[in-house]
Amino acid sequence: MGQGRRSSATTAHRLLLAGLACLAATRAGSQPITPEEQAAIEIGRRGAKVRPVTPRKPLEDQEVKRVRIFRTSKPSVVYIASATQRYVLLNQATGDTMAIPPGTGTGFIWDDQGHVVTNYHVIMVDVGGAPLSEAEDLQVTLTDGKTYRARVIGKSLAYDIAVLRVFAPLLNMKPLPLGTSKNLQVGQSVLAIGNPFGLDHTLTQGIISGLRKEVITDSALQRKIRGAIQTDAAINPGNSGGPLLDSAGRVIGMNTSIKTQTGYNAGVSFAIPVDTLNRVVPQLIAKGQLDRPELGFSGISNQLAALLGVTKGVVVGGVVPGSIADLAGLRGWKLKEGDKVPTLGDVIVGFQGRAIDNEVQLLDLLELEAPDEPMVFDVLRSGERLRITMKPGLAGPAKAAPAPSL
Repeated sequence: MGQGRRSSATTAHRLLLAGLACLAATRAGSQPITPEEQAAIEIGRRGAKVRPVTPRKPLEDQEVKRVRIFRTSKPSVVYIASATQRYVLLNQATGDTMAIPPGTGTGFIWDDQGHVVTNYHVIMVDVGGAPLSEAEDLQVTLTDGKTYRARVIGKSLAYDIAVLRVFAPLLNMKPLPLGTSKNLQVGQSVLAIGNPFGLDHTLTQGIISGLRKEVITDSALQRKIRGAIQTDAAINPGNSGGPLLDSAGRVIGMNTSIKTQTGYNAGVSFAIPVDTLNRVVPQLIAKGQLDRPELGFSGISNQLAALLGVTKGVVVGGVVPGSIADLAGLRGWKLKEGDKVPTLGDVIVGFQGRAIDNEVQLLDLLELEAPDEPMVFDVLRSGERLRITMKPGLAGPAKAAPAPSL
């Protein structure tokens, strides 16, 4: 028995050595090293040294310009980390809880009063891609590496814009120069600065690929950015809220979204035009939100609308007497005595020629309207499609009209 054990051990030892030899041969190559090859390798090892640097000509004008724009603009671009203490993640298997990891994004300094502009979705804390809560713990890091607290002082969900007040020394808050987006041309050069994947102050370049694009930013609620700038400058997660610059170093847009199958840059990126920012941001700073026209009616909840058999559109609930909605002839629902189910009134299915699926879409579109402009609603009333025009101080009665197919 003892001999058999020794024999087995010897065999195992030989197999191990053979395996190691095969492994070594595999690592060295399929053929053993010849003496000539070994000699050449040794000569190369003895001659190892640092290579001299080949002098180059001065940077080309375009490179000098790009470097200068980056160095000048970098101090005005900030890193934003957003988190919330209201929610924690629960491990279903162990029962353990952990804090939701912070989201990150980019912003840029708007003025010398400590305001930073970014995308609204940057300050939203999400889990698995689903927005969960607006962050109440915002940290903004400046280019010198110092981090300061910030508060949201204005927001527009329709435009996907948020304004932060950063509590940093105002001397450190240098705003970027603004350009205009009204005369942009497809083909002109652009630069983007941001923090993709947490890599702070990354510069990418490209061209304007298209203008006046319509981009969905929230597929569930069908929120859209209209008039967006399309660019092929590399934009990735973390770039949102960063500036898009022209070749003069002026802000011409705010990088907002990408179109991709993977979630990463595919050469199709979109930015909110600076003319939109320059109109919206001052209002958000002054009032915290954009003013919507006062129409004088309310919609009912989606759950209640579903009970009435309506799955798309806004079911009009109450109409305020004397309001522009009332003067225009808009009708709300009615609950007659003895009835368990109210009589359906008007259902708003279109606004200014755009389809309306829910109240969020209508509220978003109302944010985009000038306060004194006429507003055209398409409504369904008892199976008939009507068009109602409302204008502050001036309203007309409902009348049948060949509304466009939406």
